[in-house]
Amino acid sequence: MLKWLAAFIGYMLFRLPGAIIGFLLGSLIDQLGGSSGGRTIFTDFSRPDVSPADFELHLLSLCSIVIKADGQVSQRELDYVRQYFVQTYGKDKANAIFRTFNEVIKKREVSAQRIGALLAQRTRYEVRLQLIHFLFGIARADGAISGSEERKIREIAGYLRIHFSDFESIKAMFIKEADRAYKILEIQKTATNDEVKKAYRKMAKKYHP
Repeated sequence: MLKWLAAFIGYMLFRLPGAIIGFLLGSLIDQLGGSSGGRTIFTDFSRPDVSPADFELHLLSLCSIVIKADGQVSQRELDYVRQYFVQTYGKDKANAIFRTFNEVIKKREVSAQRIGALLAQRTRYEVRLQLIHFLFGIARADGAISGSEERKIREIAGYLRIHFSDFESIKAMFIKEADRAYKILEIQKTATNDEVKKAYRKMAKKYHP
C-alpha cells in the first residue's frame, strides 16, 4: 500500500522521476516493515541450494565488507543491518545470528569473491538484485555513499554476476545523478510514454517475477 502512496506523492512533486523513486522506495519499506516470522525480502526467491542459515551468514559477511569499505564503521550502518534482522527474526534470533557470525569471522577471512561466486551459482538472479539493493541501503544509512563504498558494491556485483545495466539502475536509486529516473528504468531520455510503461513493467517482473 505504501508504495502506491509514495508513487502518487512523488508524481505530484516531481512527476515521472518522483513517481518511480517513490514507488521503489515505498516497495522496499513495505518489504522491510512487513517482514515477520523469519520472512525476509529475499524469501520469495530462495532456493534449496543455500540453507537459510548459510544465506544469513553470507549476507552478514557482505554487509560487514560494505560497512568497512570506507575505513570507518558507522553506527547508523550497523543499526540499519541490525534493524533488518531484528524486524525479520525477532531480537533473540537476531542476536543468535550475530553471535554465530562473530564466531565464523574469527576462524576465517571474509572473502567477497568467494561468497559472491557461491551465491552466483546457488541463488536466483532476483535474489542477487535485492542483495545489491540492500547493500546500497546500508551504504546510504549514514547519509551518503562514499566512493569506496560504491566501488566495493560494484566489485561485489561483479562477483554476483549482476549485469552492468542492472547495477547502474540500482545505483541510480540511491545516488543522485542527472536523468536518474531514466537510468533506473534503463531507457533513453527520449523514450516515449509507451516505452516508459514497457520498461516499468519489465522492471516489475525483474524484481517480482
